Amino acid sequence: MPTTFAHRLIAWYEQNCRDLPWRHTTDPYAIWLSEIILQQTRVEQGMDYYHRFLKRFPTVFDLAQASIDEVMRLWQGLGYYSRARNLHAAAQQIASNGSFPTTYEGIIQLKGVGPYTAAAIASFAYGLPHAVVDGNVYRVLSRYFDISIPIDTTQGKHHFQQLAHSLLPPQRAALFNQAMMDFGATCCTPLSPRCAECPLAEGCLAYAQRIVAQRPVKQKRLQVRTRHFVYIVVVSPTHLLLQQRPAGDIWQGLYQPPLAEFAAPPTAEEVLSLELVSTLLSQPQATFTALAQGIQHRLTHQLLSTDAYLLSVPELSVAPEGYLLVERARIDDYGMPQLVVKLLEKALSR
Repeated sequence: MPTTFAHRLIAWYEQNCRDLPWRHTTDPYAIWLSEIILQQTRVEQGMDYYHRFLKRFPTVFDLAQASIDEVMRLWQGLGYYSRARNLHAAAQQIASNGSFPTTYEGIIQLKGVGPYTAAAIASFAYGLPHAVVDGNVYRVLSRYFDISIPIDTTQGKHHFQQLAHSLLPPQRAALFNQAMMDFGATCCTPLSPRCAECPLAEGCLAYAQRIVAQRPVKQKRLQVRTRHFVYIVVVSPTHLLLQQRPAGDIWQGLYQPPLAEFAAPPTAEEVLSLELVSTLLSQPQATFTALAQGIQHRLTHQLLSTDAYLLSVPELSVAPEGYLLVERARIDDYGMPQLVVKLLEKALSR
């Protein structure tokens, strides 16, 4: 069974593989970079970022020497910003050691690198026999072998890791891992899998029982927390106010306009009573207008319900405590969440 599974999968891959730039190199730095970018990002979206990072930071040592602000600016728009912080920290680890680690055990010690990423780098860069297990692999194996063990449990993770390893041809580890990932991404997809043209359909137990849509199994349901944000975009003809996001929360280290968070959707009176708003509105010729209402921005575990207001003043010469006074012409120097980028684009175009 393992030999047949691997043989058919690799044969499919050799005919249907996607031509991706990181598959034309064994440079562990380039492979690591691609894996971090693609952790929570579609290939189509991540491609430009991959080329952009390699152009700006051709080696891991270039990345290590960069400032975290520059790395965050380059990452802007990709989301899951802890990946960028970990990428920078790991680059500094590698630079400190003098070279990229060459073993699975060394790779997994890098900041932000887990078992899947370590296995991918080890097999793609060095040909080491470590099986990758990600969402694609969980899906393919749970369907083919009809496994009902929840993938989000310790037992499930261990079971799938052992199964993937047992199927891995040691001398063709990189090829098998690439095949498994591509197969899950393009054929054995979460919705509307292409079972009719699947080379593994004959042996797929879930397909035989018509329960493909019920695999893989998850034990836990995602609990989503709703938060109510109000951005106050404070601008003058030449400047605007920004603040840096604090540690321990979403978008750590990125920049945004002044933000107030409420337990429930705020009234206009509550917004107007904010100290920053009331103080700045006391200036002659200051104006306060709605910029956006009820924007729904979904993160993995949170739903941000966001309002935004534009507070225009004739002059900004001193930043209130806790804020930065930034020239409008230099706004691109600051990394920001994509939600904020869109709000500022709208505000500054007025």
